Amino acid sequence: MRRRGVTVILGALITALLAVGVMAFPLPYVVLKPGPTVNTLGSDNGKEVIQVTKAPTSTSKGQLRLTTVGVQPSVELVWAIRGWFSDEQAVVPRDLIYPPDRSEQQVEQQNAEEFKSSQTSAETVALRKLGYPVQTYVTQVTQGGPSKGRLQKDDVITSVDGVAVTGPAKLTELIQSKPAGTSLTIGYTRDGKAGTVKIVSENLESGQKPRIGVGIDQRQPHPFTVTIDLDEIGGPSAGLMFTLGIIDKLKPEDLTGGKIIAGTGTIDDEGDVGPIGGIPQKLVGAKEAGAQLFLVPIDNCAEALRNAVPGLPMAEVATVDDALTALQTFTSGGTPKPCTAK
Repeated sequence: MRRRGVTVILGALITALLAVGVMAFPLPYVVLKPGPTVNTLGSDNGKEVIQVTKAPTSTSKGQLRLTTVGVQPSVELVWAIRGWFSDEQAVVPRDLIYPPDRSEQQVEQQNAEEFKSSQTSAETVALRKLGYPVQTYVTQVTQGGPSKGRLQKDDVITSVDGVAVTGPAKLTELIQSKPAGTSLTIGYTRDGKAGTVKIVSENLESGQKPRIGVGIDQRQPHPFTVTIDLDEIGGPSAGLMFTLGIIDKLKPEDLTGGKIIAGTGTIDDEGDVGPIGGIPQKLVGAKEAGAQLFLVPIDNCAEALRNAVPGLPMAEVATVDDALTALQTFTSGGTPKPCTAK
């Protein structure tokens, strides 16, 4: 064989080997894919997702499905190319999912903590909707503070200037919405009896916001227990669907109307629905699971509209009340408030 031919063959071989190496070399990206969906009214791995004891539960003909995003953390060029040309996947910088100052294990731990917190908020909101309000009660009264001699330990604070206190955060907000030195009318119950008292807020320490000098906590008395049992899912985005699932389980009527409803969104203790990531992948996952309606956090609506899935109507929700209204409208044959770009 002539030297020129050998050179060409060797060059081609080296080029091929380099190409294989480049294709297999890990890139600083991750691929986001449609993840599994879970019916919060059903079972997962042989266990009920929402478990209720000491109270009767109802059985729904339909489904309330939470949606997830799958993350492929190790990406080679061939997978990145596929993701870039896919309508169902997204290739994003790895640092967006796994910040450089945290390990994958630390990110997963944070996701697990956020998931647990979302369950707690979901239970809080659902129980309130079922007639079990959150009680904000006094744990201690500061010596020499403005509440000394006016409020007592275990008093339940119900209002500030006539505005209902729905939880500790709301109480703090109402007190701090007015400058220190303001005379506030505090509603409370003590030993089951209602009363009001005037308390002048103070800055108890230099540079701090107005306070009334009490320690507070919350409780939500109810005669049953609610447990959410779901493995291998993290983050806060299932909060809305957990809330709806708990309400559906404990109310006699079927919120689903026999339909498959999917959705996503965080939930806070006040019942507000917050935005999440991965809406394009969640829409695809919901459609593949047979969803007939998708509940979208209002702040995700513009992105959802850009990634709309044919045959899957979307309803915008800002609160759990919006979600309940959307379900009632949809199951009655109407059209829920659609997503709008804002």
